[in-house]
Amino acid sequence: MQSSTILFSEMTPQPAWEGEFNDWYDREHIPVRMACPGFSSAQRYRASSGASYLAVYEMGSPADLKTPEYTRVKGEPSDLSRRMLGGVSGFTRYICNQIEWRSRADLASDPLDAPVLFAVFFEVPAARRTAFDEWYSNEQLPRLMQSPDWWLARRFEVVDGDPGRWTHLTVHYLADRRALESADRAAARAGPGRARLAQEDWFRPEYLTFTRLGPRQRGQRTAG
Repeated sequence: MQSSTILFSEMTPQPAWEGEFNDWYDREHIPVRMACPGFSSAQRYRASSGASYLAVYEMGSPADLKTPEYTRVKGEPSDLSRRMLGGVSGFTRYICNQIEWRSRADLASDPLDAPVLFAVFFEVPAARRTAFDEWYSNEQLPRLMQSPDWWLARRFEVVDGDPGRWTHLTVHYLADRRALESADRAAARAGPGRARLAQEDWFRPEYLTFTRLGPRQRGQRTAG
């Protein structure tokens, strides 16, 4: 199931009310968004290290975050939502438009439901975006997809973000964390295109790894 836009958002609850936070997120925070037009699904994750939680929302376009329904959700939170959101730390929020989808052809299940999510953020100067795109599409992804545990890679342009440093995000969906230590990933990282770009000052990606948490929640309706 492909969508055109994702909302990628992290936050870290206080340890004393982590259980309450998870219950609220599953029972209120996501469901009220799934009732808004354009939201097709949402999946939660927990960081592999640290106490951060991630939610990835699948949408039709960034315009789905400007509908009257979503505006009410954001502007009129419940008392519980106000308390929960007021007490979290490490908050990030990125709206991203998909520019490439690369999945294995031999999968029997939806690759979006992979157990592990590996996210890579980049800050790419405008003058280097063509070279960056050519490297990623023509060298990096073909080598990564040789790994049987590499189910899906999705490339995005960040259209709005907080903190606002990053311009590009790649989200990899993996069957197992061992894919990150595989010979196929090592070959991708040793490629000549990456070696050239890695010499440039801007090439400082940030890597985040998450484990899938609970079932995917589905939207109740779509826009239009």
